[in-house]
Amino acid sequence: MTPNRFLAITARYPALKLAIIGDFCLDRYLEIDPARAEISIETNLPVHNVTRVRAQPGAAGTVLNNVAALGTGEIFPVGFCGEDGEGFELRRALAALPGVKLDHFLTTPLRRTFTYCKPLVMEPCQPPRELNRLDSKNWTPTPTQVSEALAASTIALLQRVDAAIVMDQVDEAETGVVTKTMLGILGLTTRGRALPVVADSRRGLHGFPSVIFKMNAAELGKLCGLSGTLSVEQVGEAAIQLARKNQRVVFVTMAERGLIGASPEGAVEHVNALPLRGPIDIVGAGDSVTANLALALAAGATLREALELAALASSLVIHQLGTTGTASVAQMQALLPALV
Repeated sequence: MTPNRFLAITARYPALKLAIIGDFCLDRYLEIDPARAEISIETNLPVHNVTRVRAQPGAAGTVLNNVAALGTGEIFPVGFCGEDGEGFELRRALAALPGVKLDHFLTTPLRRTFTYCKPLVMEPCQPPRELNRLDSKNWTPTPTQVSEALAASTIALLQRVDAAIVMDQVDEAETGVVTKTMLGILGLTTRGRALPVVADSRRGLHGFPSVIFKMNAAELGKLCGLSGTLSVEQVGEAAIQLARKNQRVVFVTMAERGLIGASPEGAVEHVNALPLRGPIDIVGAGDSVTANLALALAAGATLREALELAALASSLVIHQLGTTGTASVAQMQALLPALV
């Protein structure tokens, strides 16, 4: 990608409108000072003293963080939080991000706020060390009135945005935002339209309508009935077949082997991962890829250009330790010469 082409694509971001439909959570980090460790006189168990608490949007919110960092004009999260303290923190964190509009983000007493609580031991001159995480999730089906409200928001938004991202982040089907009701609405609303809608799911994309699929190589193999570790060539071939079946582009992440994109016309592009520049933390890398792919396509990038932008962003994010990081346009521009 030439510098001029990079600037031409990213210059369009401030004029774009993007919807993010999915499971938003609160990432709460508890920073622990090991020098202040003590033993509880009541239980005789170790006490971790927290000296700093910070919170940011996680899960689908990590994608939103990346979209906001890229300078997107308007961002519409479609999801829910509970009427609890974590929900208050999540809404406040979302509202603080530039371009975010919370008109379609539902606060409901019928759900608790999806939360990842991450204790981090902060030792001098050492990367943060994460202890056992404490998660709060919903384990019952999403109530019909919540699903119907989110579906109505999705129908309205997909008529006015330039692209959308669908993030299914729950462990149990039907307990989050991307229910069968939502998938049906997405299928009906996007059928026959060129609107870029990029979908990703931690449980795999089986049963999703024909939108743009983004997955890792293992998920691709499972979806296509392939076993074992797939070679780069096998990933490309499977991605082409899936793209032809769905009549939509397919993107596949392969960690240190880079990224692949395939089109329904049979084109396949492979972009290498950038060289490592120090210690890494891969948390959030896939979400930065999703954000950059969707925004780049909305801005008119080619298949290869979208992959190159995603590779730049993920390389920046994995070098940010102890957080689910983001990559700005300025940071990506500075890294542009490292693209191979």
